[in-house]
Amino acid sequence: MSFDHQWNKVRRANPDHSANYAQRWRDLAAAGHDIGGEARFVNAMAPRGSRILDAGCGTGRAGGLLIDEGHTVFGVDLDEFLISVAEEDFPSGEWHTGDLADFDFAGAGITEIDVAFCAGNVLSFLDPASRRQTLGNIKSTLKHGGRFVSGFGAGRGYDFDGFIEDVKATGMFVDQKFSTWELHPFEADSDFLVLIAERL
Repeated sequence: MSFDHQWNKVRRANPDHSANYAQRWRDLAAAGHDIGGEARFVNAMAPRGSRILDAGCGTGRAGGLLIDEGHTVFGVDLDEFLISVAEEDFPSGEWHTGDLADFDFAGAGITEIDVAFCAGNVLSFLDPASRRQTLGNIKSTLKHGGRFVSGFGAGRGYDFDGFIEDVKATGMFVDQKFSTWELHPFEADSDFLVLIAERL
């Protein structure tokens, strides 16, 4: 089944979107902004030398920092331009162009993952019809006891309760919820959710 993800709709409407997106992150880094919050979060919960999946990796900005911490990082993103940036900027990562919903992770050797993560509102760009399939496919990469981490904002078309239901429907157990990558507690009125789930 082919899905029409929101990211692709945005790219069709603006062919320069991916290049602009990549340049925005480079500009933020060059200006001294902190763009490593997600990577620090994942690094803190990953054993040294972990196998990490950056699901919806984009330019590799988070995965690249985890490579610097000594982890083996695999990245998958449907945007071939962003993957080309990741390959250029972080050549020691393993970057793949593909749809998270049906990417053949096992065929690519992306198995026994310690931590899989989705940063940068990745999940809100999914075709709603693909959500559970995508989460289940990501879960399939995890070793038993491996963990899945995601963070995205409210008001982007994927409500938090529905997301949590989808995560649970894959068979993962929800461990923790936060409202920021800096571990602030999640409240009923929080406008951002960082969730940790585990493959039992």
